[in-house]
Amino acid sequence: MNKSTTGLLIGSALVVGLSGCASSASQSSGQSQMSSGDRSWYQHPFVCGLAGSVIGGSIGYASSSSSDEDTGAAIGATAGATIGSMLCADSTPAPETPQCPGYAGEIPAGAAVDAEGCPLDSDNDGVPDFRDQCPGTPAGVEVNADGCPLDSDNDGVPDYRDQCPNTPAGVEVNSLGCPDSVVLQEVNFEFDSAQLTSEARNVLNGVAERLVNNPGVRVRIEGHTDSVGSNQYNMDLSQARAESVTSYLASRGVDANRMMAEGFGEEQPIATNDTEAGRAENRRVELDEWN
Repeated sequence: MNKSTTGLLIGSALVVGLSGCASSASQSSGQSQMSSGDRSWYQHPFVCGLAGSVIGGSIGYASSSSSDEDTGAAIGATAGATIGSMLCADSTPAPETPQCPGYAGEIPAGAAVDAEGCPLDSDNDGVPDFRDQCPGTPAGVEVNADGCPLDSDNDGVPDYRDQCPNTPAGVEVNSLGCPDSVVLQEVNFEFDSAQLTSEARNVLNGVAERLVNNPGVRVRIEGHTDSVGSNQYNMDLSQARAESVTSYLASRGVDANRMMAEGFGEEQPIATNDTEAGRAENRRVELDEWN
């Protein structure tokens, strides 16, 4: 048998063997997604490259003239090694990085996402925009699963705006969340003056915050006194106290144009003026909606 025939037979046999290795590697990869470290020894690119080198060299040798045997074998070996390595290279696709793991499979097509593929939460309330039924919630406001501010008493006025957060079920309320004017408990003054106490300022801080968050409503600040002293004196004192509250709320960010101060003196008592306890109840400041 001449060298040409011998070389071709050897090359053919090795081609069949190499193709089998590569096919086996590809099949195993597709079935089990194995990594290169889990392959059989004969499926390694180095082994396939070595086999390819022998195949290529054999074919190159067999197909060359007597004067070009060495050159043909060298070229064939190089080409075969390259092809063999490529055939057995790991073609297992790299596992895809989950798109924002916390929302896997939940982000609808077209939803706005950030650079990491996570849905935007424009108002930072913890509910992504594609779920948020109340976008634009003010910072720090507690929301439900739909992204809407909590309304604990279900009166239609969310807690962060509600001046009367514990209204009984079914009671109709105004835009302040109150069924009627509300007495500002603990809003008191220094004796015989319109100077707010420190405790009163603390209470008014919360009132102001809810009014700032409820910009569409106007309010009337009403001052009331007991019956001690002349009617005119009490009228002037109640007006001064109502204005003092209004000024303080304005200093906390409530637009002054949204407020009206009105003093009623001793004209609208809610308790008897014959006892100290009754007179204490009559000395009060009320908040009401101003239409």
